Amino acid sequence: MKFTEEHEWLRVEGDLVVVGITEHASSQLGDIVFIELPDEGTIVSKDDEIVVIESVKAASDILSPLDGQIVEINEMLVDEPSKVNEDPVGDAWFFKMKPDNMDQIDEYMDEAAYSKLIS
Repeated sequence: MKFTEEHEWLRVEGDLVVVGITEHASSQLGDIVFIELPDEGTIVSKDDEIVVIESVKAASDILSPLDGQIVEINEMLVDEPSKVNEDPVGDAWFFKMKPDNMDQIDEYMDEAAYSKLIS
């Protein structure tokens, strides 16, 4: 698993990358009340704003960590955004994407480097 400085996690599954937010981000946001996900099939570039999260504390944008195409979204989160608070690194992933270049993932931190960032 890789991590971004914006507190996203990336998990490779075959030729896809699954993206969500970290437990740290979830706890900082507080109770999440709304999530707007991108449409499946959307072509994105790294750093495009593609997810909107609203919590009782703030609204945040999630940026695309890679260039590629959104191939699946986690529909459950639209109806139950609070799942992100319950299981941010498990069932509450945001989207799966097919990256244009899988090597882009190497730019991100491993778990040890991310732990150091948030400590």
